[in-house]
Amino acid sequence: MHDTEKHLKSSAFITDIVIGMSDGLTVPFALAAGLSGAVQSNSIVITAGIAEIVAGSIAMGLGGYLAGKTEQEHYATELKREYEEVVEKPEVEKQEVREALAEYGLSKHVQDIVADELAQDKDKWVHFMMKYELGLDEPDARRAQKSAANIGLSYVVGGLIPLTGYFFTKTPEEGLLVSAILTIICLFAFGYFKAKVTGQSPFKGALKVTAIGIAAAGAAYLVAKTFNHLF
Repeated sequence: MHDTEKHLKSSAFITDIVIGMSDGLTVPFALAAGLSGAVQSNSIVITAGIAEIVAGSIAMGLGGYLAGKTEQEHYATELKREYEEVVEKPEVEKQEVREALAEYGLSKHVQDIVADELAQDKDKWVHFMMKYELGLDEPDARRAQKSAANIGLSYVVGGLIPLTGYFFTKTPEEGLLVSAILTIICLFAFGYFKAKVTGQSPFKGALKVTAIGIAAAGAAYLVAKTFNHLF
């Protein structure tokens, strides 16, 4: 019977979901809470909330796209440089292979054998240098598009949750109460899941994410209330 090792899969996808959902739950919730302290109509809160979700999802998605493109361009640049270096200064590159292997405690004899063997295949040699010297894995060719979609859609899903309460209530105060209950539950559940998949304490992670969301919404509400009275 073999033990099955459990490792986190699709870390890039999970990272995108975490980024999109965390901001999607927190920012629209804070906006809705702030508006609830300043306006008397649910329709205003809903309109402003939807506008923010649209703008926020586009901005967040674009950020994910640019980050993915930057990762691809960086990898391509380093890959080109490594191919040039194994041709122009092979002995230096072979020494770098030995140094990388030495970090794993391999003997000088094994280092020499591996370096010489890798030097016979330029592609494998470069791949080794990219991974073990530079710590770079080849990014998914569609990473930028996937990241943009994952983050943008997650933001929309997260952002709609705080607005739900305003669709079924008559006043912003009532809407805020329902919104707060729904959002706090979702923040706690999301924080628990986030901590669980990243190997942290689920309960502490849930409390942390929930506290941040509540603090942001509370601050927005108090600021809106204060300025509403002043002006």
